[in-house]
Amino acid sequence: MTTTRETVQKSLSAVDFPADKQQLLDHARDNGADEGTVNALRAMPPAEYENLTEVVRSVPLDKADEEGQSDADKARQARQHVRPGVAEHEREAPANPIEQELGENRKGG
Repeated sequence: MTTTRETVQKSLSAVDFPADKQQLLDHARDNGADEGTVNALRAMPPAEYENLTEVVRSVPLDKADEEGQSDADKARQARQHVRPGVAEHEREAPANPIEQELGENRKGG
């Protein structure tokens, strides 16, 4: 369910932005995007995207293509603990600092 940055850009080069996820999927299918690209677009969060850069940031990319990411994109992903292709509810969340300090989750009663 991954694709490359270049394939996404080719598939969506003529899209009028802003566009929502469904518009992007329809456009990609109408322009003969391969199955991997269509599946990767399906994996994006349902949102309105302002430009192609936002789309590329939201699409799971092939591991080889991730090497071509800008330093800013890599830093953003590191800050958010984002691994491409992982649903938000499956992502690692930082521990609560209060819970870490107290060693337990104290709830008021």
